Amino acid sequence: MRAILPLLSLSTVAQALYFFIDGTQPKCFYEELPKDTLVVGHYKAEEFDDRTQTWSKHDGLSIYISVDEVFDNNHRVVSQRGSESGRFTFTAHEAGDHRLCFTPSSNSGRQNWLNAAHANGGIKLTLDLAIGESSEIESTDKSKLQDISQRVKDLNSRLQDIRREQIFQREREAEFRDQSETTNSRVIRWMVIQLVVLGVTCTWQLSHLRSFFIKQKLT
Repeated sequence: MRAILPLLSLSTVAQALYFFIDGTQPKCFYEELPKDTLVVGHYKAEEFDDRTQTWSKHDGLSIYISVDEVFDNNHRVVSQRGSESGRFTFTAHEAGDHRLCFTPSSNSGRQNWLNAAHANGGIKLTLDLAIGESSEIESTDKSKLQDISQRVKDLNSRLQDIRREQIFQREREAEFRDQSETTNSRVIRWMVIQLVVLGVTCTWQLSHLRSFFIKQKLT
């Protein structure tokens, strides 16, 4: 295994390989990686089906994946438990050997599952490692990136619609406020005019009544 993987890593995307795990202990192998190397792994675990005489997926099966930096006192950079198939990624921050381990388990009774797995030849784990050339690795997720990009565009368009609506509401609010202030100023002006007219009228009436009473006393 140690001799095969370096050859596969020369290509942009490594060819898939498979191996068998009996379930009693993890299956590990080593890979020497340069610094700042991106590694993407896709795996698929299968059990042998006696009825169909084929290897097939088992829903209750799960795989625990760990990646340790051997050169750095086995510092763990990946600790992930997934279903019977999935993906894991990590970046080699320093150059050196990395230990990749895979441990299968099942949600059914452990002893019964171990006996069945051992009788059927263990678990068949298919592994596809892509090492280096991050641009090529990322191209496998192009459709996902496009979908995310489209969602971002949709969100941006919605935000623009909300902003336009907010601007429209602010303009209407400003127009209504100006109209209200104009109406209030008119009302106050008319009230002042009415008070002035009323005051002048009262003053004239008082003056007229005073003159009338004076004339009446003289006569």
